[in-house]
Amino acid sequence: MQKITEEKLQGYIDITKEALEKVKITKNKKLIMKANELLNLSICYYNDSIFFKNKGDFINAFAAINYAHAFLDAGVILKLFIVNDSKLFMVDK
Repeated sequence: MQKITEEKLQGYIDITKEALEKVKITKNKKLIMKANELLNLSICYYNDSIFFKNKGDFINAFAAINYAHAFLDAGVILKLFIVNDSKLFMVDK
């Protein structure tokens, strides 16, 4: 059975932080509100991950960071976010 180590968890947190810094909201005025909602959800789950990690609760921290990044990927797929990075996001090259 594998364990969620602090180092592995921090790696996922770092990747999501980098993704959050790169994501740009769509310019489509009809979609901006939804894009902001999804981005805010991602930020909240990112912050939750940090909170859980600092408490030593790596399982919930791992779950939260995966939700955070999944919201970013969903935003990319739905064209709510503009990105050009197939390493950090689910986009085709």
